[in-house]
Amino acid sequence: MLTNVAALLLDEVHPFELGVLCEVFGLDRSDEGLPVHDFAVVSAEGPVLNTHAGFTITTPHGLERLEEADLIAVPAGSNFMAREYPAEVLDALRRAVERGSRVLSVCSGAYALGAAGLLDGRRCTTHWRHTEELARRHPKAIVEPDVLYVDEGPVISSAGTAAGIDACLHLIRQEYGQEAANTLARRMVVPPHRDGGQAQYISRPLPRNGCDTVGSTLAWMEQHLDQEMSVEQLAALAHMSPRTFARRFQQETGTTPYRWLLRQRVLLAQHLLETSDRTIDTIAGQTGFGTAATLRHQFVRSLGTTPNAYRRTFRGPSATAVPDVA
Repeated sequence: MLTNVAALLLDEVHPFELGVLCEVFGLDRSDEGLPVHDFAVVSAEGPVLNTHAGFTITTPHGLERLEEADLIAVPAGSNFMAREYPAEVLDALRRAVERGSRVLSVCSGAYALGAAGLLDGRRCTTHWRHTEELARRHPKAIVEPDVLYVDEGPVISSAGTAAGIDACLHLIRQEYGQEAANTLARRMVVPPHRDGGQAQYISRPLPRNGCDTVGSTLAWMEQHLDQEMSVEQLAALAHMSPRTFARRFQQETGTTPYRWLLRQRVLLAQHLLETSDRTIDTIAGQTGFGTAATLRHQFVRSLGTTPNAYRRTFRGPSATAVPDVA
């Protein structure tokens, strides 16, 4: 049973991510039938810590407090990607897992877990802006860039900011059941579970640098996303054989013509959903998907959410809603 929780703070900690942990584990809500945790804020680097918001945090608890924790949670902090972590902090994290405790990271807190070797061979995540760097620094980790959180045995990692709430509610649901998670979510005025992953929040236009021989073809494809196109047609535009064109396209873009085209169409659909009141059928036609059903299928595959849910997320509940096709 999860009874003892410690938030492990490093210098330049982000207050919001720390606040998530305090809100979920540090408040007594026993009057609402919710569990009470023995919660402590632990400093890894002296009694006074700086936050990235310009104020300091003081706590009487040092690293020794971690030895009794069932869960050690590491919130995000500034420059966590490149900083050095104290050896005693990494040792404490490793000992916790070895004795059966769990560790949880919020956003860039995953880098501390990675430095301790706790992500090696495990699925994990962090904020979408940092997933590539996390994978580069910890090549043995299995980084999943599109999810809100990952529960991999004793190691739980979450994406940016609000995804820390998702991971914490997951823990409450796992430990105490759905009713407890729902009650806590209502108290916090957040959904007990969010559909989709962080893929829907990622801003990632496809690179064009270095596309020396297929650059003009890419520009034509972008301007005709609503049209059917084949490799043979695109190769003719590029004045190449289909085989040569497919090889050059892969070399210069890092992907196939089909996947490049699919990604561009999804990006255009995202833009139209965010900025217009056009119906799902109209957007499907303008993006080359043809039907609302096909758009919905590819949207869910790429982003983990439906077009209407995406529109509500980025434009609010008052946005025009056309029922998604099953």
